[in-house]
Amino acid sequence: MHGMALLSLLMPVFLGSLDQSVANTALPAIGEALNSTPAESVWVVHAYQLAVVAVLLPLAALGDRWGARKVFLLGLVLFNLAALASACATQLEWLAFFRAIQGVGAAGVMSVNLALIKSIYPPDKLGRGAGMNALIVGLGFSLGPTVAALLLAVLPWPWLFGLQAPLGMLGGWLAWRHLPHTPAVPSDAPYDRVLALLSAVCFASMVFTLSAVAQQKSLVVVLASLCLMLGSGACLLRRQRGHAAPVLPVDLMRRPLFSLSVFTSFSAFTTQGLAFVALPFFFQQQLERPAVETGVLMSVWALVVALMAPVAGTLSDRYPPAILGGVGLGILSLGMVGLGVSGAHVPFSAMALCMALCGVGFGLFQSPNLRAIMASAPAHRTSGASGMVAMARLTGQASGAALVALSFNLFGPLGAGHAVLLGALTAGLGAALSLARLRAR
Repeated sequence: MHGMALLSLLMPVFLGSLDQSVANTALPAIGEALNSTPAESVWVVHAYQLAVVAVLLPLAALGDRWGARKVFLLGLVLFNLAALASACATQLEWLAFFRAIQGVGAAGVMSVNLALIKSIYPPDKLGRGAGMNALIVGLGFSLGPTVAALLLAVLPWPWLFGLQAPLGMLGGWLAWRHLPHTPAVPSDAPYDRVLALLSAVCFASMVFTLSAVAQQKSLVVVLASLCLMLGSGACLLRRQRGHAAPVLPVDLMRRPLFSLSVFTSFSAFTTQGLAFVALPFFFQQQLERPAVETGVLMSVWALVVALMAPVAGTLSDRYPPAILGGVGLGILSLGMVGLGVSGAHVPFSAMALCMALCGVGFGLFQSPNLRAIMASAPAHRTSGASGMVAMARLTGQASGAALVALSFNLFGPLGAGHAVLLGALTAGLGAALSLARLRAR
């Protein structure tokens, strides 16, 4: 029963992680097939990202009210239906729309998956569960480009989404049968839809602002989006004041251990966003490495992270996550420095070693940090905590991508190398935040 419950939970999580990297890899093929420019094709990814960020916290709040299992299953059904609709789309506008719907479904899965992990594993084994979750997410991201390339070699792009549906349906059937029933938290107050709308506008406009900066949109567009984010954020904080379970979990953020863990996660995923966007440019343009070597080097990081995840999860059941995270992000920072100072003369093996160091460091941080976040949240707020984990990851990755664009604007062709060194700084900041948890209560 325990094993089937874990399988039914992690299979949809794997599909969601795989979907994101598959869509990124398939953008050129989709744009060519639908007669769209690269800038227009990017909306296939942007629509998905905006939808996920917009509804993540409102759905996490619903998870505390309705029970995490119900939100997970509803999200999975929506994800599968939207995957089928995306496969049938014949225009880019409709594809972007259905991808946004699929993003809402993915948010339903991501917002509560760690809350369900906590319901499956006992407290003394929670780190192991977090490690399995990190392993599956890492495998999905690392296998996505390979899966997309193999499928596109023999099938047209709609199959990338169409094949997700039967796998998702199998996952949904398993989840319906084996996921544990999670208790809902009774509340006399009705669900505040205005709060949910304000949260959606605030975080969607935040990601849009970062994207607008990265794409060098006009100052008017950037300022309008920034004002919308700040205005909706202020209204959100004012309206949810006094709520026992607010959509934006400020009650949890008042807990020092929880908030430090969230900021540590944000710093680490900012580093990941910087690295995964900047390193391909750095390897191929600055160091003039062939595309095949670049692909192998990028795979080293992802595969080592996936291998480290269960090991780190087990370690976090024995040792303080603050120390494991601090050491891990310190190693990540060293690996980024080694990459950033590399020149064209540096052998491939040395760069692969630096990438492996980055993978070891990131993998050593991730599972213990997930355990620290979930263990520091009270039982009736596990879905809210799970939502903050996903929000820290998504906003960190978006911030890292925007910082890469800023580096290119400031330093021109050398911007990729500067972005890699900036990633070393954000990893170092994350290490300091993680160690600060040793004094938190």
